[in-house]
Amino acid sequence: MKSDHKKLIPSYRASHGHFSVITVPVMQYLMIDGHGDPNTAQSYKDALTTLYPVAYALKFLSKRELGQDYTVMPLEALWWSDDMDSFTLTRDKSRWDWSLMNMVPEWITREHLNIARETVATKGEGPVVEALRLEPFNEGLSVQTLHVGPYDDEGPVLEEMHNKFIPEQQLVMTGKHHEIYLSDPRRTAPERLKTILRQPVMKAGEAS
Repeated sequence: MKSDHKKLIPSYRASHGHFSVITVPVMQYLMIDGHGDPNTAQSYKDALTTLYPVAYALKFLSKRELGQDYTVMPLEALWWSDDMDSFTLTRDKSRWDWSLMNMVPEWITREHLNIARETVATKGEGPVVEALRLEPFNEGLSVQTLHVGPYDDEGPVLEEMHNKFIPEQQLVMTGKHHEIYLSDPRRTAPERLKTILRQPVMKAGEAS
């Protein structure tokens, strides 16, 4: 029986045109960090071409050695900058920092990751395989929505989320902007791309 965590975990569902306040459970991810425009930075290309070979190597290892099969999860990313207006207003991607992420089941361990790294490296894949790490990530209380359309059209949605909805709910932003890419841009027209936009928050009274 194959597990599909995208269907099992409620925080992987969001509504277009509606902001929801949710609590995201602690999950573990493959993660790799970088900086710069994802359209042009070689570091982004290297990270992407490392992340998925390792993710699939882990899936096949889990099925073969542990008897537990699962669906590889969609690409996710954390985005941040010294000036967050570069997301909502100027969209200056050259100033962006990022962590590419792929959620993996709780039974995957660092030992499994080491085996998967070696498998990928042996095939001559994964140019930055040693930079890939496995760690838990706890977002907790968050606001999210489903964006449908090109990535470059996210700005007004984020502006409304950050500067209208979150303050109206007596919340303040914490942590990093999070995107979950439900569509494959290689196979989906830009106007049909589906992306969950998420922002961790806390209640205003709890902010120090």
